[in-house]
Amino acid sequence: MVRVEFLGPIQKDALELDINNLNELAQILQEDKELSEWLENSAVALNDTLVSSLEAPLKDGDKISLLPPVCGG
Repeated sequence: MVRVEFLGPIQKDALELDINNLNELAQILQEDKELSEWLENSAVALNDTLVSSLEAPLKDGDKISLLPPVCGG
């Protein structure tokens, strides 16, 4: 199982999923209308390190964070 956290303005509870890579996660999240709008512009962190490949392998206990763009001032 991996834990998926949604940060910033994404108002979703964390998920616990049994998946093998980030590509599987992307497919699951695209089915959620509220999340699909965030996916295109959000960064993804795996265990607090930004990743760019959806093929990144996952192992039990990994933490995935979806980081939407935010502005501050």
